[in-house]
Amino acid sequence: MDLQSPVIVEVLLDLPLPRGFDYHAALATEEDVGRRVKVPWGTGQKVGVIRALKHTSTYPADKIKEVLEIWRDVPPLNARDWQLLEFCSSYYHYPLGQTVLAMLPPALRRVGGWQPPRRVRQPRKYPSQSSAPPLNEAQRSVVQAILQQPNFAVHLIHGVTGSGKTEVYFSLIEKVLERGRQVLLLVPEINLTPQLEQRLARRWPNLNWISLHSGVSEKERARRWLTAQTGAARLVLGTRLAVFTPLPELGLIVVDEEHEASFKQQDGLRYSARDLAIVRARQGEFPIILGSATPTLESWHNARTGRYQLHHLRERAVPGACLPQLTLAPTMQEGLPHWATVLHETLSRGEQVLVFINRRGYAPVLYCPNCGWQAACPRCSVRLVVHRRTRQLRCHHCGLEQVLHESCPSCGNVHMETRGEGTQQVEERLRNYCPSARLLRLDSDSLALKGSWERAREQILDHQVDILVGTQLLVKGHDFPDLSLVVVLNADQSLFSSDFRASERLYAQLLQVAGRAGRAEKAGQVWIETDYPGHPVLLALMQHETENFLDQELALRRQMGWPPFNYLAILRAEARDVGKVTVFLEEARQKALTRGGEGICIFDPVPSTLARKAGFHRWQLLVQGAHRASLQVFLASWVDELRALRSGRSIHWVLEVDPWDC
Repeated sequence: MDLQSPVIVEVLLDLPLPRGFDYHAALATEEDVGRRVKVPWGTGQKVGVIRALKHTSTYPADKIKEVLEIWRDVPPLNARDWQLLEFCSSYYHYPLGQTVLAMLPPALRRVGGWQPPRRVRQPRKYPSQSSAPPLNEAQRSVVQAILQQPNFAVHLIHGVTGSGKTEVYFSLIEKVLERGRQVLLLVPEINLTPQLEQRLARRWPNLNWISLHSGVSEKERARRWLTAQTGAARLVLGTRLAVFTPLPELGLIVVDEEHEASFKQQDGLRYSARDLAIVRARQGEFPIILGSATPTLESWHNARTGRYQLHHLRERAVPGACLPQLTLAPTMQEGLPHWATVLHETLSRGEQVLVFINRRGYAPVLYCPNCGWQAACPRCSVRLVVHRRTRQLRCHHCGLEQVLHESCPSCGNVHMETRGEGTQQVEERLRNYCPSARLLRLDSDSLALKGSWERAREQILDHQVDILVGTQLLVKGHDFPDLSLVVVLNADQSLFSSDFRASERLYAQLLQVAGRAGRAEKAGQVWIETDYPGHPVLLALMQHETENFLDQELALRRQMGWPPFNYLAILRAEARDVGKVTVFLEEARQKALTRGGEGICIFDPVPSTLARKAGFHRWQLLVQGAHRASLQVFLASWVDELRALRSGRSIHWVLEVDPWDC
């Protein structure tokens, strides 16, 4: 390096631009690549990350400003970190600067800098096992098969609910920790972390591990992130954001409930944490475990074709425990439901009941029976939901709130009515059925306060609750030993949908919620209200034929040309002026048609499923590719043309690869 030449650093910033920016930094060295810096930007300042050092620039020398500060209080991103981030930016066609800055904890992205707490680096405490339950034969077989492949491989563990997948994870984690490697354990929901934190603490009381999720304060999250980056934390438990955590000695990744949509980020950088975890394992040449009772069809297809290693746990782990008995019952509009008798019998035995309905609020529709008027959100293409206790109408998409109408604003009728039901109405109905029962409603409204889920979980485990009324927040991997009856209401709402994933999602949801019943020695029962008992989803569920269901769905997907047999990308656009959106998407479509490509199919622009949200009109353009590689080549050139379209400058648009919702 010519020490007489001025040093120029390329700095990546959190901006929607596909390039870095040059700054003078006389004291910068190669060791500063990957460090955070503070730089001038316009009339203000920004935090960026040094990507490279160089001695020449395409910008005029008098236009290049000086770096204000290089922060050396945190280790720089290493080569393995850059490898993952550059793949992520390239695959999802998202600016590298925004990708890199999104990886950092918020406290490390502040212009004011971050002062790390005074702390002593903790020594590496290798696991001291405490009260590990013995594995059954099926669990031991899975563990042994996976340990025989220490290098990169994707292992899909298909285990029925209650089959002891977590104990398999823990046995594998223990072996990896003993070899001096770090472990990343990903879960789909923040509500799953408390019970896993307790199990980790009991299993390895002397192990230095951390949890990372949105519920952790910004300062604490940064501190934990750094303990992982320095290697002090040997295990990281986290939600999807934890997939980017720098772990210099990573030797195993576990993705629990791999089928969950929560692993897909739905705004900003729209990555799949599960897919990035697989990429990270391949780059690091170590194994990754995917676990689920209802694998995604993409994972199932990869397992069926030999790309993934498939392992089965077909029985429940507790000796004598069996899968719950399922019963289909007609939907009751009035009077006592068909499951009222079994509800009272369950409560009389001192056992708990879960009543599941995946809709919060009191009722989804407020209408006038006289003139037909309905309460609709003025900013979104949805109806307002009735929240009777607070006497409000709420939009669950944009957050709009209105006072509950006492009379029809159209004709003045004072006898307003509701249609459908949500968790609040079900709770009210159950209090009439069982006035002495202790009820607890669990949905995003009742769990809004910090720590509310932890308190609710302790109440349930201490048997201070007889009946739980909840949404899908309750069905993801929770284990309540005294819960023996599950009732599913309004199951039919997802049976008929234009979404090609609808059947897969509904089957997974129903199987997961059914799996909460009878997980210990108590026999479980599941009652599902439906008016379509002959639907293939329900027939497969009743016969406990998950593998057959997945195979049949794969055959249908192949016939229809949907993933995993084709690959998708969606250009989503929104603006207050619907004309601007349609003009932009039509121009984008013409650019796509001109460029074309082998196996590339361009569809017409259409309104999104939620066509209007918070006053913005939302449209989308679907692109389908027969091969992942050819689709990526097409998208790489197309996105550059999209950035150049003048019609796109006044609207918000995003290109989403491998969309979960179409």
